[in-house]
Amino acid sequence: LLRWFERAGRHDLPWQHPRTPYRVWLSEIMLQQTQVRVVLPYFERFVAALPDVAALAAAPLDEVLALWSGLGYYARARNLHAAAALCVERHDGALPRDFDALLALPGIGRSTAGAILSQAWGERIAILDGNVKRVLCRVHAVEGWPGAPAVEKRLWTLAEVQLDGVPEGRMADYTQAQMDFGATLCTRHDPACVLCPLQDACAALRAGRVHELPTPRPGKALPRRQSLALLLRDADGQVLLQRRPPAGIWAALWSLPEHGDHAQARAWFERHADGNYDAAETLDEIAHAFTHYRLTLQPLEWRDVRLRAAVREDDGLRWVAAADLASLGIPAPIRTLLEAQLTPDRAPSPQM
Repeated sequence: LLRWFERAGRHDLPWQHPRTPYRVWLSEIMLQQTQVRVVLPYFERFVAALPDVAALAAAPLDEVLALWSGLGYYARARNLHAAAALCVERHDGALPRDFDALLALPGIGRSTAGAILSQAWGERIAILDGNVKRVLCRVHAVEGWPGAPAVEKRLWTLAEVQLDGVPEGRMADYTQAQMDFGATLCTRHDPACVLCPLQDACAALRAGRVHELPTPRPGKALPRRQSLALLLRDADGQVLLQRRPPAGIWAALWSLPEHGDHAQARAWFERHADGNYDAAETLDEIAHAFTHYRLTLQPLEWRDVRLRAAVREDDGLRWVAAADLASLGIPAPIRTLLEAQLTPDRAPSPQM
């Protein structure tokens, strides 16, 4: 695997030069459930703004979420921010070089802690991300869904046993090699078995079961939810945003007021705004898939709206100009909608 990595692995990723604990940590969190090509511009922008643990800890959460906006799974950004604050509080502003101390930080699990220790400090410690699970299931013909506790336990054992063959001083390369191998060669679909350096040892290949392993997660249809998104604009063209709750989907991000049906939406509108609810313009629906359900948002737009005198901006509401949207953490589909609707030369849609 190391010989393959030397000629075919990825050696010029930005977090490898320099390979500091902070940069490794940030990359590992960003790469959770996200491909390298997607992460690259976000990583560069993030470290340019917040180059170390102290800068991250000192930054307002809104700035962190704005830098993360569009990358998804926003709990990762909130956990990064909280973990940085704990590093300042407990570890003199540095990421700890201790497995248990790393594991105690928000957002860092067993595999992420191992990836940080092995890449930043060369510690001989296993990882078990999705790519590694796939490779181990195929090479060792491991049956069962890898997320099941018993199967995952066996995979951890295999991952740790294989550390015995890693030469001294090569743990960072070996950790990166495992991830690169699963991401570029032993892929989920259409793995390049003819090029595989492990083909002689692969039990799944010998048995003709490469496409059967790993065993898929037991399937079930994702539930569907529908909601109304209220896009209110004032006389200056600013849009009204609402801070979402600190837990749940899009937690702590700024978004449009959202309600489950017209009765709830009307009640909220009439309580907060001077205007006619029935004058709303119906915009194109937005479809968005989460891990556990699919959401369809129906945006409704009003212009020249004023808030009632009793409504205060510190109630979780604020007017935001189009030029200021980039400074806030906003869910990607909502940002796309706002950028389209707030374009200065956009012609008004006909009222129906």
